[in-house]
Amino acid sequence: MTTATAATSSMIHTASLDWPRGFRTVVGSAAIKKAGRDDLALLSMPGGATAAALFTRNIFAAAPIEVSRRHLRDSRGHASALILNSGCANAATGPRGLANAQEMVDAVSLTLGCAGESVLVNSTGVIGVQLPMDRIVPEISHLVTRLAHATDGDSLEPFARAIMTTDTKPKMSSRTIKCADGRTVRVSGVAKGAGMIRPDMATMISVLATDAEVEPKVLDRILRHAADASYHRISIDGDTSTNDSVFAFASGLAGPCDEAALAIALREVACDLAKMIVCDGEGFERSLSVRVTGAATKADALKVAETVASSLLVRTAITGGDPNWGRIIAAAGRAGVQFRANDLELSVGGILIFANGEPVGADKHDVRAAFNGSHVDIVISLGATEGATAEMNSDEFLSCGLTTEYVRLNADYTT
Repeated sequence: MTTATAATSSMIHTASLDWPRGFRTVVGSAAIKKAGRDDLALLSMPGGATAAALFTRNIFAAAPIEVSRRHLRDSRGHASALILNSGCANAATGPRGLANAQEMVDAVSLTLGCAGESVLVNSTGVIGVQLPMDRIVPEISHLVTRLAHATDGDSLEPFARAIMTTDTKPKMSSRTIKCADGRTVRVSGVAKGAGMIRPDMATMISVLATDAEVEPKVLDRILRHAADASYHRISIDGDTSTNDSVFAFASGLAGPCDEAALAIALREVACDLAKMIVCDGEGFERSLSVRVTGAATKADALKVAETVASSLLVRTAITGGDPNWGRIIAAAGRAGVQFRANDLELSVGGILIFANGEPVGADKHDVRAAFNGSHVDIVISLGATEGATAEMNSDEFLSCGLTTEYVRLNADYTT
């Protein structure tokens, strides 16, 4: 999850956690899962926006995913609004669920006075439960009425909180880009996700927004690269959801922006959010990163990194702070990647533990301390390549320990 070179990123700075120009938000409660909790979030782009999105590959893609895919295609990458709800996934709900997703869109388009295909929708929560439309539709009407009092540049936090499910904290990030002519472009994003997290998104919804002027094809390309460097490099439990999605919108109000700078800013925001998701994993106690270098190819590096980071035995050792490093090299060895065992070097927390096919005699107290920090940093060199090629053929994957609290939360999720 590395970012840009120093020369390019010097134009990019962290920013206050606000929406860019051209975006207005309101939140409300339809008592979908719990009365009094905000569970509806409406993002409005009054002047319209370029739009792109990535969706789950799960065969049981939720009803709102079907609607949003169709609308994104029919609008040719443009949008006026996004409506999200938490507390119910509206997945595996049959024709009625599809009609409910369409009714949410229709309620927004009717009250906003925009085309139906310019409204996107998604849901998050329990699968196999119908939405309480008798409460949602009237609340959407109230949200649109309140939009009249919303302004550009509002805080990201209310929207981020309204889409939370088992999350314990809102996830937000923002960057500004200083253009060569002095103009400022903002990129902001929110996300939700704490379980059912692995590549091909996760049980996560993320919304990225910028006031840059960007064509749909360019925004789509930038979004795909950003997701590949962030959301596709994390796992909490190896599951993907029926509702995974990342939306990206560009209002254009700040004017054109250098594509490379915009891509870096969007990637940095997405990487921030991905790390926040890992560090808010259900039952979270400590995170781990696995960086693999010296692979024969970059794809091999990613395969080993993901295999190690996703190993249940590695993750339970991380949870217990147990320096059982043999699990790490065993996972690397079963990843399906060819390398010589005697070439592998393993370091944890900067301490070399294994090299030349045997332990190196590292201080046991130091090793144990490395496994007991809030973050466990694992670096594996496969030794298949050296120098600049070794660094080029590298990749990183993030995960977290597997805890008894995670098991408890998911054992009792609907009861």
